[in-house]
Amino acid sequence: MTDNPYLTGQFLIAMPAMADPNFDRTVTYICEHNEDGALGIIVNRPTDMLLGEVLEQMDLKISDPELAERPVLLGGPVQPDRGFVIHDDQGAAFSSTMAVPDGLRITTSRDILVALADGQGPPRVVVALGYAGWGAGQLEAEMAANSWLTVPASADIIFSVPFERRWESAAALIGVNMADLSPEAGHA
Repeated sequence: MTDNPYLTGQFLIAMPAMADPNFDRTVTYICEHNEDGALGIIVNRPTDMLLGEVLEQMDLKISDPELAERPVLLGGPVQPDRGFVIHDDQGAAFSSTMAVPDGLRITTSRDILVALADGQGPPRVVVALGYAGWGAGQLEAEMAANSWLTVPASADIIFSVPFERRWESAAALIGVNMADLSPEAGHA
């Protein structure tokens, strides 16, 4: 067990009583958390937009039809026009990449999208628009109010589990069955 009070590299799993519709039944991958606040990407909210459409809007022709059909996620309510790519560390250097625990990376620069379009990008990627952000102390207050469960993140859930099963699958990592939890917080 670590003494680190921060949640970088963890999943935030919205409790059933979550009142904010932006986070109802979400799994948020925390990319950065420190004394100044936190930044996370929701990993279970697909949009109607496909990766091929995004790349086409950027004048990039995608070489892999299967990749073109991947949904783009709604990563959170903040800056929904800003793109984030969660991917494995494959040794490639991109212009704007943040290292996250367990060999994952978050890249926000165009060069990773160019690499993906050319078939040279990381094999496991999730593309999201927008992010979830918390100011200093805000996430800690929400944790104290029992708004979230936390669990070390799983790359398999991010990349392999179907979107509609990620909420339950993330909670199952710590033995919680979400169907057993009441949406009425604090009542027995």
